[in-house]
Amino acid sequence: MIFLPASQRAAQPWKNGGGVTREIAAFPPASGLDSFDWRVSIADVASDGPFSIFSGIDRTLTILSGAGIALEMAGDTLRLLPGRPVSFPGDQPAAAALLDGPVTDLNVMTRRGRITHAVTALTAAQTLIVAEGVLVWISGQGRVGGTAMGPLDALQADAPGEWAIEGESFLAYYAAFSRVR
Repeated sequence: MIFLPASQRAAQPWKNGGGVTREIAAFPPASGLDSFDWRVSIADVASDGPFSIFSGIDRTLTILSGAGIALEMAGDTLRLLPGRPVSFPGDQPAAAALLDGPVTDLNVMTRRGRITHAVTALTAAQTLIVAEGVLVWISGQGRVGGTAMGPLDALQADAPGEWAIEGESFLAYYAAFSRVR
C-alpha cells in the first residue's frame, strides 16, 4: 500500500478555473486531466457555478462537509447530501447551487469504457479485500494495515490483498476500480 498524506497535497485550479481541487491519486501516475484512467480528489466548492466538463468520464461525488449541492443536469436536479455518494456522467453539462454555504467533496472519476468504479463508506473495523483502489480516511482515529490514519489521509492499493481496518467512530471511503474487459 502507498500512504498518501493529506499534508502533501497542493491546491490546483479546477479544469474550468472556478475553484480548487487537491488530487489524492491518479492512474497512470503523472497523467493530466485529459489522460487519466482514474482520479480521486477532494474539492472545496465555495460558490454556485458550472461543473467542469470531462468527456468520456463517469463521476461519483460525496459531500464530506457542508449542507450539500443541488446539481442541475439536463433539466433534472440531483441533491448531493453529506455521506451519500452520487454518480453521474462527467461529460454532461451541469451547474451546482450550494444548499447552505460552502462544501468539501470527494470526487472519484473513471474513463468510461476502460475503468468502472464503486465508492463505499467504511464505518466499522473490518478486513477489506483490495485490488486497485484508494481509501480516504475522513474522520476519527484508526489504522489501516498498521498505518495510522488522520483526517483526509489516503492509501492507494499497489497490489491485491487484504487491509485490516481498525478504529472506533471513524468514517472512511474506499473507491474500488475495475478494468473493463
